[in-house]
Amino acid sequence: MPHPNARIPDFWPSDKPWTFERPDTPIDVNLDKTVAKWGDRIGITYNGADFTYTDIAARVSALAGYLQHAGLTKGDLVLLYTQNCPQYIIAFYAILRAGGAVVPVNPMNKQAEIDYLVQDTGAKIAVCALELSANILPALTRGDLQTLIGTRMTDMGLAGFDLVPKNMTPAMSEAEAEALGMVGFQSAIDADHSPAPRDTTSDDLAVIPYSSGTTGNPKGCVHTHRTVMASLVAGVIWNPTTETTVHLGALPFFHVTGMMNGMHAPLMTGGRNVILPRWSSKLAADLIARFKIARWRSIATMAIDLVNDPNFETYDLSSLEMIGGGGAAMPEAIAGKLKEMTGLDYVEGYGLSETMAATHVNPIHAPKRQCLGQPVYEVDSRVLEIGGDTEMPHGEVGEIVMHAPQNFLGYWRRPDETAEAFVEIDGVPFFRSGDIGYRDAEGYFFMVDRVKRMVNAAGFKVWPAEIEMLMLHHPDIAECCVIAAKDDRRGECVKAVIIPQAEARDTITEQGVIDWCRTQMSAYKCPSIVEFVDDLPRSGAGKVLWKNLT
Repeated sequence: MPHPNARIPDFWPSDKPWTFERPDTPIDVNLDKTVAKWGDRIGITYNGADFTYTDIAARVSALAGYLQHAGLTKGDLVLLYTQNCPQYIIAFYAILRAGGAVVPVNPMNKQAEIDYLVQDTGAKIAVCALELSANILPALTRGDLQTLIGTRMTDMGLAGFDLVPKNMTPAMSEAEAEALGMVGFQSAIDADHSPAPRDTTSDDLAVIPYSSGTTGNPKGCVHTHRTVMASLVAGVIWNPTTETTVHLGALPFFHVTGMMNGMHAPLMTGGRNVILPRWSSKLAADLIARFKIARWRSIATMAIDLVNDPNFETYDLSSLEMIGGGGAAMPEAIAGKLKEMTGLDYVEGYGLSETMAATHVNPIHAPKRQCLGQPVYEVDSRVLEIGGDTEMPHGEVGEIVMHAPQNFLGYWRRPDETAEAFVEIDGVPFFRSGDIGYRDAEGYFFMVDRVKRMVNAAGFKVWPAEIEMLMLHHPDIAECCVIAAKDDRRGECVKAVIIPQAEARDTITEQGVIDWCRTQMSAYKCPSIVEFVDDLPRSGAGKVLWKNLT
């Protein structure tokens, strides 16, 4: 139940309950319940291959047993490093069933980023796509990881299926991976270990997504089964689906929006999840037409790609019943074209890793454009004076804060940063989002700026301090300041303003820096624009005035 001093929003209908019931059980119990009701229904379709919920559950149980056999004990953290595929879902639920907590890893991460996560989490076990294994294998070789389970992205697909991303090339075989010290995913399942009886509760660790920090290093957002379940159930009630609903699993599962809406929600409600492993507007449209997909959660960039596809007018999107997402505001022109084509409004929402996806969602039948939405069930969201705790009147700008059952417990092993992330009002802890916005008279929230220095690149939050730290490893860079620049497709992109080392001023190039960055960090973090300068604007104390840069 909500905190007794939490406030029901004034816009909330008097005849509609603000509180909601949710199971007091671990997330993985949802799979057991779905199997009991709809075990023979197709739960996953992947590259043309179908898997029933009974198929999925059998693999989850066997892998959970193997993880416990490999030494996983209750509360252990396990890295999960693949793109969207059935193995991702199987591994996620197996880790939970075994009593562990999932650390979802961005599949774009490179070795230095993986090494940091291994060190910061203390994880001894990881599951990876073999296509990505070069970035994580060194941690196994050093002994930082004790067990690395590898799977090929192509292994659970149907040979010869026509709607497969062009770059889905097979990696090494599981046998070749095992020769390097890894464990084959199928080998782990074939070992047929049975897990011990479940002893996790709603208050045990479940998921720790990493959110890049303002001070450089990413930090883990600690979530229990209870906080994840609160977000999941509230979302399903707000935007109902059934066991007959066909979903497009296109958003990355490692990201909290894709995790909750693209993985957990279909599984809990018994729907069919048609997984798209890598984004392609053409493949998305073709899958929607072939499998009569009804629900597509996306980010603005995906919708922009689809609308700008030269064949957009020829696609059959008539099966869609709901489209929406978050990450960045949907451009008015794109929303209009989608409405023209599908008859549907693009329903926007708002959330963070710290809140396990959405705390605000537009009402399905009354959405506003370029709007975060209204607070969902049991979310007390307010707008405070920036830097203070005084509530601003409706229509006036301040920092958006929220008290919600899906709020995280804190940052992994960072008590000081956790304390700074919350403000207490009347005994109620509110999470400081770092986003500046306002609330209108009807309870809709709008964002206008940020308290924190951040770049929002196609829904991926990029913290400049982290990029600057990585870029300073370049031998020809003396100083660097990273800022946001406008991008027609992604909304924003990363721009690096660089002071070169004196001896490199005549040799350093923009493309050379960009190419180097692509070997050192995730693609979405890499600068798209590089500018060389002799000096950076500074305050009297010598601090770089990043807001003065454009």
